Amino acid sequence: MLGIGAFKQRLPAPGDALPGRPTALPLRNAHHVHGRPLRDAFAGMARLQFGMGCFWGAERMFWSIPGVFSTAVGYSGGYTPNPTYREVCSGMTGHAETVLVVYAPSEVSAEALLKAFWEGHDPTQGMRQGNDVGSQYRSVIFCEDEVQYAAATASRDAFQQRLGAAGLGAITTEIGCPAPPFYYAEDEHQQYLSKHPDGYCGLGGTGVSCPIGTGA
Repeated sequence: MLGIGAFKQRLPAPGDALPGRPTALPLRNAHHVHGRPLRDAFAGMARLQFGMGCFWGAERMFWSIPGVFSTAVGYSGGYTPNPTYREVCSGMTGHAETVLVVYAPSEVSAEALLKAFWEGHDPTQGMRQGNDVGSQYRSVIFCEDEVQYAAATASRDAFQQRLGAAGLGAITTEIGCPAPPFYYAEDEHQQYLSKHPDGYCGLGGTGVSCPIGTGA
């Protein structure tokens, strides 16, 4: 018999996923740090979705990068429409906890964001990140176009060489294009570490630098 930890480290079959709901969860459409919208057309901006464990610390990392216009936390990569946090944590939606990063390409490159992503967590852990265990904590990159996808796969291959040289294992990060639907998480999770500066942050990298964008 599988323990609950093992159960949560596998993805449900589509037909077994929770049904969800047809309408989005309520959202206060203003970023707690700078007041910009969380949900918008974002004309002239580009988007990437990143999953790197608990989304609280990951979002703070990205909103701190110059050139990032807005961030939001949510759920993507699974089957259940408009899930709740509790449903995602059950392991029965297929979603990862993700951060939607909206950025100005003229101010920050996709490569710079990818470098921060790779160095900010351990992408070799499969369905977990540190002490956070479950499919919702898996490492993912969801791209909106083929240019981003090419950059993501190239950065993965470059970082894998560095990880291997450091004696670490194979990258398990899921890279997808086009990006799946992003379902905004509940208000209480948006910019959580701005609202609760001493709150939990499980973010931690491998100590290996990613050569993307450095010419190395």
